[in-house]
Amino acid sequence: MFIKKQRLLTPGPTPLLPRALHAMMASDIHHRTQDFIKLYPTVLRDLKDVYGTQNSDVLITVSSGTGALEASISNFFSEGDKVIVLSAGKFGERWVELAKAFRLTAVVLTAEYGDTVSPERVAQALTENPDAKGVLFQASETSTGAAHNVEAIAALTKPTGALCIVDAITGLGTMPLDIDGWGLDIVVGGSQKAFMIPPGLAFISVSPKAWEANASAKLPRLYFDLKKENKMAVKGESAWTPNVSLILALAESLKYIKELGMDNLVSNAQLLARATRAAAVELGLELFAPGSPSSSVTAIKAPAGMDSGEIVKGFRNQFGSIIANGQGTMKGQIFRIAHLGYFDFPDLFAMVAELEIILHSKGIPVEFGKGVAAVQRIYADAVAGKK
Repeated sequence: MFIKKQRLLTPGPTPLLPRALHAMMASDIHHRTQDFIKLYPTVLRDLKDVYGTQNSDVLITVSSGTGALEASISNFFSEGDKVIVLSAGKFGERWVELAKAFRLTAVVLTAEYGDTVSPERVAQALTENPDAKGVLFQASETSTGAAHNVEAIAALTKPTGALCIVDAITGLGTMPLDIDGWGLDIVVGGSQKAFMIPPGLAFISVSPKAWEANASAKLPRLYFDLKKENKMAVKGESAWTPNVSLILALAESLKYIKELGMDNLVSNAQLLARATRAAAVELGLELFAPGSPSSSVTAIKAPAGMDSGEIVKGFRNQFGSIIANGQGTMKGQIFRIAHLGYFDFPDLFAMVAELEIILHSKGIPVEFGKGVAAVQRIYADAVAGKK
């Protein structure tokens, strides 16, 4: 009651993998020495394995995920190129901003927060815009807790001249993403999500089709020049000064993910998400994106008449737990609880128990233990091998 440990329950940053955190203490390595040159190619190979691709190159940028999103535009398009952008939340809107910043012609397909852009609408847009050179979208729209149908959208894009460019910053490690099989040309990830290390690194896979587009792309680039980055990676180096401490942390995180199995990391997130949704329903709360829920984060509507910020404050002030408010137009209306990376069921047991106490303290009728029991049942069934 008097000791409150801070617990991150947000969709980024996420809890740190202890062995990755310890690895960061050995960061007094110069990045142009053999010590680093031996380490870096191993990290890139493991990253490629975790991404699950044989055909694409996977590169690292020293930036947040948005830096790699910018690189996925500046390296593969020319001014005026037409792109189809799917915007169904705060991060879809970021794609729109990036397209405009680089003076692309954006055909924007919007959907209400909590919804997604259907594959049928993407098919129609591709038919009406045969000159489109890219389809840009989120795998998981973290601001709303909704997930796009990546496989279906990729299938529509693959036979065209357009690149399939996926913001999978919270999709990697929480949902299946078959880069080679589905034809995903660019897939962006971020260190502070399912990779369980601090913010500061972003990852980007580049398919052969994307490299072909790069050969004729004329947008300006310098720091995020992926061709230069790839050329240096072949030599075991980075193009610019890397974040050595985070590279060391990433090396340990990738080892852990490979030991665990990427499929099991995805299953863990999916099971936690399913249990969270069940608990919310048991407590009489309404899910925000029930039609296409993401496994990276669950968005829950605040009870009628209550600002969701009150629930966010309750978690922080009463328990030291950090959850996320809504973003954009959903601020004050929903709260979001994450499932990606280094989360387990004991985390969820505690979180749901905290939520019950917070709701009770706000005068919302709650039967203590009802939400926790829903999580327990799903856990017990999973252990028993039931669906």
